Amino acid sequence: MSGKNDKELTLNDIFAQLDGVIEGMEKEDVSLEETFDLYHKGMDMLKLCNEKIDKVEKKMLLLDNEGEEHEFES
Repeated sequence: MSGKNDKELTLNDIFAQLDGVIEGMEKEDVSLEETFDLYHKGMDMLKLCNEKIDKVEKKMLLLDNEGEEHEFES
């Protein structure tokens, strides 16, 4: 991935990198080994996306009828 720390990457950063992985896998001259490495890199990125989305969901706040904030619980 890029030089940024994984914790600093935004979802947009990760999606852009995933696009690059997909493009690499779609090349005609890519070897089986390279495809396998790209696949694992993409899966790691998807895991990171899921972790970031879970973190955001846990931070979501719901407003009750009186405008008070409450932690979102799934």
